[in-house]
This record gives sequence, C-alpha cells and structure tokens, in this order.
Amino acid sequence: MAEEHELSRASEFIKDRLYFATLRVKPKNTANTHYFSTDEEFNYESFYSDFGPLNLAMLYRYCCRLNKKLKSFTTSRKALVHFTSYDQKKRANAAVLIGAFAVIYLRRSPEEAYETLLSGSQTGYLSFRDAAVGECSFNLSVLDCLQAIRKASQYGFLDFESFNVDEYEHYERVENGDMNWIVPGKLLAFSSPHPRSKIENGYPLHAPEAYFPYFRQNGVKAVVRLNRKLYDGRRFENAGFDHHDLFFLDGTTPTDLITRRFLHVCESTEGGVAVHCKAGLGRTGTLIGCYLMKHFRFTAAEAIAWIRICRPGSIIGPQQNFLEEKQHSMWVQGDVHRSKQKLVQQRLSRRQQLQQQRQHQHQQQICGPDSDEGKQDAMSRLFSSMGDLSLNTTLHKSYSMDENNCKDSSLTQGDKLRALKGQRSQSPSSRLNLSKSSHCSILPPAKTTKVPLSFSSSSSSSSSKKLVRSSSSSIPYIKSPFSLSLFSSRPAVIH
Repeated sequence: MAEEHELSRASEFIKDRLYFATLRVKPKNTANTHYFSTDEEFNYESFYSDFGPLNLAMLYRYCCRLNKKLKSFTTSRKALVHFTSYDQKKRANAAVLIGAFAVIYLRRSPEEAYETLLSGSQTGYLSFRDAAVGECSFNLSVLDCLQAIRKASQYGFLDFESFNVDEYEHYERVENGDMNWIVPGKLLAFSSPHPRSKIENGYPLHAPEAYFPYFRQNGVKAVVRLNRKLYDGRRFENAGFDHHDLFFLDGTTPTDLITRRFLHVCESTEGGVAVHCKAGLGRTGTLIGCYLMKHFRFTAAEAIAWIRICRPGSIIGPQQNFLEEKQHSMWVQGDVHRSKQKLVQQRLSRRQQLQQQRQHQHQQQICGPDSDEGKQDAMSRLFSSMGDLSLNTTLHKSYSMDENNCKDSSLTQGDKLRALKGQRSQSPSSRLNLSKSSHCSILPPAKTTKVPLSFSSSSSSSSSKKLVRSSSSSIPYIKSPFSLSLFSSRPAVIH
C-alpha cells in the first residue's frame, strides 16, 4: 500500500513504467519497483551561488543509465522510479535530467514534459541563477532548459548518437584548453591564451600555439578576442587564423557596434570561430547568445540555458538582461538576413537560367540563320547587369574599444572565475606537458570504445531509437563537435 501511495504522487512519464518522485527517505527496491537517484553522483561545480543546470556530460550519462535500465531484462517487469530529495537545488537538476530524456527520446514537447513534472507535486521547481556574487537578476527555469534542449536537438547541436563524452570532459578542463563547442562546427568558447604555456598559482595557462592542432583539426578559421591583449594576435595570424579584437570591459555588455562586428565576423568566416574573453564565460557567452538568437531564433532564456549546459557559468549579471533586451532586434535582424539570402539564391537561380537561355540561343545562332540579333544583345545586357548578385561578405579588420582608456580593477570578474575553475581538482590522467616547450600542444584524450545509445519500449515507436533531430526538413543537420566524426564534416550552415 505504501508503494502504491508513493507512485500515486509521482510524475508518470511512461505509463506503468517510468516515474519521477520527490521523496524524503531513500526507498528500498521491491519485486515490482526499482528506485534510483542521481543526486549524489551528478554534482554541479558552482562558482558562487549558482547550482545548475548540469552539463552535457552529466545529461548524456543520465540518458545512458536510464536507457540501460529500460532495456535491462532484470527490470523489464518493474516500474522504474527516479527519485530525488527535497533539496530544491538537487530537485531542479534532477527534473531537467528526466525532462530532457522525455524531450529527446520520448518525443515530448518541453511543455508536455514540464507539465508531467508538475503533475506529481503541487510545488514548483527552483529557478537557476548565474555565477555572480550578490543578488540574482534573472531566473532561468526548468522549462527554459527543456526548451533549449529541444531547440538544440532540432538544429542538430545535440546528438547523443555521436556524442563523445570523454572528449567533452577532457577539453572542458583548464589543463586541456578549457574549451566548449556551443554551435557545433561554428562557435567554440574558450578561455584566454597567454604569452606562453605555464602553470601560474596552480592554474594552467596556454600559449596560442597550444591550440593550433586542435583548431586546425576541427575547422576553426578565426579567433575573436574580447578581453585585454594578453598575447600578440599576430601569432594566430601567422599560423593562418584570422584574429579580431573586440574589447569591452569585463562584466559589462557589448555596444551595438561591437555586436554587429562580432556577428559580421561569424557570418563572413567560412568555418569555425573560436571566441574568448578572460574566462570565456561572461562576454564570450553574451555575444554567442546574440548569434543564437539571430540565426536560430533562440529566445534569450533558451540561449542562456543552452550555453550554460554546454559551458557552465556562462553569461553573468546584467549580460542576462542585455540578451532579453536584444532578443527582438536579433530576431528581426535574423529575418532580414535570411530574406536577403533567399533573394540572393533566387537571383542566382535566375542568372543560371538566363545563362542557359543565352547558351541555347547561341547554339541556334550557330546552327541557323543570323536572326533575332537585337534580342540577343538585350539578353546579354540584362545578363551583364546582374553581375553582382551576392551579399557583400568582405571581412574588414574589426576594431574594438580603446582598452588603454578603460580602467579595470586589478582583479576582474574573469580573473576570479578563472581562479575558481583552476582550483578544481585536475584530472589524474591529464596529459598537459609544460616541461621544456613554451608552445606545447593540447593533446587529445585517449580513445575509448563508443557504445551506441538507444532506447526502445512498447510505449515508443522504433523511430525513438535515434535522437529527434528535426521536425522540419528545412533545418540543417550539424554534426556533434564531441565526436571524432566531426573532423571531416562541414561547419554549421548559417541561417
């Protein structure tokens, strides 16, 4: 009876099979019910008062575990109950995990998944906050996170069929570059390089040259620096990468001019763009958020949620409100950009038709009597007048604020966040070599065997075995950056 009472208060995701419950006491498994929790295993590493959402690696591992339980012979006849405690922070993180599973594998809309989460309890879920000191100025909800995951899945940013969790966890560590892809093949966020590779106060620092092999292997063509000049940008340029300076003060928001220039750099670069500020969190995440809103029509909340899931701690303080204020204008700019692209494609199509028509008439002229010469000349003039049909994508050198006229405090927000991240225990398997070379490379992780991730049950069609990538054929598929298969794939298509 007690067991039935507990399930009656639980959220039911798969009828008679999968539940989510908030319990005060850890329950014991029974003949009919299997309980499991991730509260103690998946822990968010906070900077200050932030507590989530959990990162991509943890979401992936959760989906692996739940898929395995759903397919296991020993639990095939049992109800599975993911239970969490009344700790509001752990409860919110757990809700995002199972809600995301429902969105990715059960084909539920974010709203349906969130409604299911609320159905088992009358209490809502604690909102997530930023990695800043002081009061929170922006609340990120569980629903925001589920909507971000859905949109990332639709655009192919999230593909657990090819996700390499070892690569993700390896490169996000400070000793291995502190890098995270936000838009696969297009936008990479990382912390600032330094004049030379060394360990300073326990924090690993990397010279520009340390990134060259990874950037080349992953199709990065340009680097955007948003912080003060800690290294000579010509070191990237001499290696074949474009380098742009768009400096603005740590902890602040970009001007409209800087935002336009950043978007122009991304749109004009045929390949990946690596973006950094001091810690690669605040200023970096803010401008990448503008790109997501313009080109993929993310809401501000969805952009913040997705970027934080990829790179925890991103977008801080007033930068959150800045993205809210910019959402509408980014959407409008994106619509205009897509309209121009469509117009260019239409004109190019007309140009090709005219060219074919001209060739056909030329053949007729050769084979038949010399006639319609006036029409031929008119056609030639019309064709010539349509010579310049493409958008102007000439990339001019970008200039930033004069950093010499801007005074930072001796220890900025980026410095503090970098220090906090550097204090986290380094992986014992770290392969950073800082011995004799000042230009050491960041080495890849050891290769591991990839286990296919799939799910099937009587309540889900066979098509649920693969990630839901798109509800529209017009949405491009973009390879996951966390798989070695990305290295030979094309970069993301800009919308």
